[in-house]
Amino acid sequence: MVYDPKSKKAEEFINHQEILETLEYAQKNKHNVELIDSIINKAKARKGLSYREAAVLLDCDIKEKNEEIYALAEQIKKDFYGNRIVMFAPLYLSNYCVNGCVYCPYHAQNKVIRRKKLTQEEIEKEVIALQDMGHKRLALEAGEDPVNNPIEYILESIKTIYSIKHKNGAIRRVNVNIAATTVENYKKLKDAGIGTYILFQETYHKESYEKLHPTGPKHNYAYHTEAMDRAMEAGIDDVGLGVLFGLELYRYEFAGLLMHAEHLEAAFGVGPHTISVPRIRHADDIDASSFDNGIDDDVFAKIVACIRIAVPYTGMIISTRESQQCRERVLHLGISQISGGSKTSVGGYAVPEPEYDKSEQFDVSDTRTLDEIVKWLMEMGYIPSFCTACYREGRTGDRFMSLCKSGQIINCCHPNALMTLKEYLTDYASPETKELGLKLIEKEIEKVKSQKVKIIAINHLKEIEDGKRDFRF
Repeated sequence: MVYDPKSKKAEEFINHQEILETLEYAQKNKHNVELIDSIINKAKARKGLSYREAAVLLDCDIKEKNEEIYALAEQIKKDFYGNRIVMFAPLYLSNYCVNGCVYCPYHAQNKVIRRKKLTQEEIEKEVIALQDMGHKRLALEAGEDPVNNPIEYILESIKTIYSIKHKNGAIRRVNVNIAATTVENYKKLKDAGIGTYILFQETYHKESYEKLHPTGPKHNYAYHTEAMDRAMEAGIDDVGLGVLFGLELYRYEFAGLLMHAEHLEAAFGVGPHTISVPRIRHADDIDASSFDNGIDDDVFAKIVACIRIAVPYTGMIISTRESQQCRERVLHLGISQISGGSKTSVGGYAVPEPEYDKSEQFDVSDTRTLDEIVKWLMEMGYIPSFCTACYREGRTGDRFMSLCKSGQIINCCHPNALMTLKEYLTDYASPETKELGLKLIEKEIEKVKSQKVKIIAINHLKEIEDGKRDFRF
């Protein structure tokens, strides 16, 4: 197989030999100060790096250069995303699954875990509970099971979620994380009004992938790896990549992940909208320590920083599987979206699951409430954003990327973040969080550069106090 970033064949755009040569090149040059300086200087142009250049920075263990890398990552994060952090929550619809993934407790061989599937009535209760927390953006999750979780069930669930209006609450954007499927089904998801289609590769190492997925349709490496191409062909122009760090050597995964991003740019002119960086965690019958490729917090932070430098236009997501301490560290280095108040069980928001009846996909490390996380973010100077405007204004795909790459997206995002935060503070926040948030809004509104936009935003902020909702630029 010959490496070809424009190819539609998995083993050509994620080329094993090319990755091995990249890792060898990075090891050979990890102390090459002249090369490292040239890569850092290129990165300062905010146009991104190739996977091979980024691999050199990842392997670099020169203290002074690593400090430059971290500082640059933090500055790029500020340049593209300001101090905004987008909030979301996962909603697991079903843990029925026909796959044999050895790292996931939903695997078909697990006869202990209780199988659950939410009815539409149960989904309504879960969504109301999420709305009562203050969430506006959900990530739908479901196991792969053509009988219990067919595409029709997913589509019906999306329709139900969008239909629920409770008090001042509404879910304005539904992202979907379901198994690789057909172009026809991706078109149906597009027509249903989804935001981003998310699918984790788990591992880009084909041999390891097939061993980790011994049974079920997910065993097919090419079909899974080519899923984003089919989604793009179906018109879903915002897709989210990710690997599960700990399954394979992290350097290999890092190169594969960025190679995939370059492929989407080469083949469709649009890179990934988001990149997620989960690490394997304990769950029901899964012992994370049995996987010997785990990475510590220092390596994890370096990965986040190097991804941010390599693909500055891409949002980065970290979930509650990471601790408060870890999340705080990587927020500075590139993360732009986090979950809050999350449940990784099937349902569990409306009525918490009893201890004897757990259906969690993985253990949650950050168990704080959404209000506690919002307050924590603001104490660090971040703006918790519940904004979904870009999707509803058609700023997706190449339209979003062109605005983001030019730095113009901030003119919409900053006031939108403040207005959605004001909604949260007015409708859901504790008194302490509200007091802190109002002071933050008063300070941040002055940073809006356009006088016209600032005046409109100030008027909308006042109208929110009068009961009006859902303003957006």
